[in-house]
Amino acid sequence: MKAKSIAMAAGLGLLVSTATAWAHHSFAAEFDSNKPVKVTGTVTKMEWMNPHARFYVDVKEADGTVSNWNFELGAIPVLLRQGWRKNALKAGDQVTVEGMRAKDESHTAAARVVMLPDGRRVFAGAASDGSAPPNQ
Repeated sequence: MKAKSIAMAAGLGLLVSTATAWAHHSFAAEFDSNKPVKVTGTVTKMEWMNPHARFYVDVKEADGTVSNWNFELGAIPVLLRQGWRKNALKAGDQVTVEGMRAKDESHTAAARVVMLPDGRRVFAGAASDGSAPPNQ
């Protein structure tokens, strides 16, 4: 009975550890450091969660259409050290975001710097593309 319990515990531990590996990704797997983007628009939603916080921005394109961009931020502890707070962005806020576009050319990017509504520029703490944080 004891051996069966140990085997079950080991199996559960393996399952949990592989689920974590599947859930996380490297910067290079999803984003292209050779495709910088800079957009200005209106925040529609903020998701303060692990493993990466996200926010969404409606951006008016040159042809007049509106695209909703999905920006990935870093982990919550990293964001807190960079001056972020859970309520730093609210729906309706105007922001300018600099980042690296997703490889699939979707309206998804890893945010590097965000100009907050109060004028502060904060490092977004997203998965590293290998470069240093921008000067503040």
